[in-house]
Amino acid sequence: MKKWNKLIVFSIITVLLFAIVPQKAAANVSVSARNAILIEQESGRILYEKSANDQNRIASITKIMTAVLAIESGKLEDMVKISESAVKAEGSSVYLKPGEEVKLEDLVYGLMLRSGNDAAVAIAEYVGGSLDGFVYLMNQKADEIGMKNTHFANPHGLDDHENHLSTAFDMAILTRYAMENETYQKIVGTEVHRAPNPTESWDRVWKNKNRLLTGLYKYTTGGKTGYTKRAKRTLVSSASKDNLDLIAVTLNGPDDWNDHIQMYENGFDHYQKVEVLSKGTIEKIEDDFYKGKVYLHSAFTYPVTKEEKGLFEVEYKLIKPKEAWEDEARVPEIVGKAIVYFENEKVKSLPIFYQQQERKENQSFFDYFRSLFTSIVGVRTDD
Repeated sequence: MKKWNKLIVFSIITVLLFAIVPQKAAANVSVSARNAILIEQESGRILYEKSANDQNRIASITKIMTAVLAIESGKLEDMVKISESAVKAEGSSVYLKPGEEVKLEDLVYGLMLRSGNDAAVAIAEYVGGSLDGFVYLMNQKADEIGMKNTHFANPHGLDDHENHLSTAFDMAILTRYAMENETYQKIVGTEVHRAPNPTESWDRVWKNKNRLLTGLYKYTTGGKTGYTKRAKRTLVSSASKDNLDLIAVTLNGPDDWNDHIQMYENGFDHYQKVEVLSKGTIEKIEDDFYKGKVYLHSAFTYPVTKEEKGLFEVEYKLIKPKEAWEDEARVPEIVGKAIVYFENEKVKSLPIFYQQQERKENQSFFDYFRSLFTSIVGVRTDD
């Protein structure tokens, strides 16, 4: 094999089509809400927005975060003793009684289906140790997942704090994160839940308040309603059709059910997911060392309109081989990355793997990963 003095990177760019100016899907949407957004769940691409980054009150869609933290606590099977303070919570209620014990999982169902403020306080006290402790966890999670314009001050969304604020965009981020959890999906997609009632001879039966889910829109998969006098009507929902998963959020929306249906219909009519990169061997690579031996672990799809389908550019960045690699066992597991651009914007980066018969035993996956990206920084050369 030819000798190389140093490790450098070379790039191969595949332009699928970049000569056509993209034509955006007609925004045939006129929502009643002051703030609104529609995103595609997997990619996070924004398909429609209206003042989506304005901070406002959000009412009970706050409870999406409360549910997420309860589920992620790993305590859903625990029995929670209901406190006096939980029972005294104002507004919507599932009529808990002080001193009774309710499974945390059932409290989350009561929280999300009936919007129980008493359930929200009970969850917060149990999972966070106190209301203040739970609010700290809420803001910590918000920061972790990129909700940059959100501040939580309570677990239910009541107007008891001036600084309890978020945006339509941030609530879409939260819902996108939540929908990655199968337990959350199951709970918000449930129309009716029965919970044992320890103080009575009959079970509690809770029907979901989300009318999109219970009959208005057949493609609905979940969501959360909200209302306070100051926030007005707020709504988060999700819907799936033809392999396209969408999330809609409206704040202060007097006609929110129709707002969401209109956004969904426009999204489903104009967008579809296309496969930009396929799983398996990368056929575009012609380099003698890598040809037929590099592959992607997974495919990459992205939602576009018909006019946008060709507007992708894919760049393959690979480590240039070095002399020591004559022993195939020394070739790193990850040898580069495939970078996808759409309208000049980077939308995805996937690792490129090298296929070999043997794997070097003494070097971990993370060693390979660190070695690869240490070599890339500052030494890019285009061939």
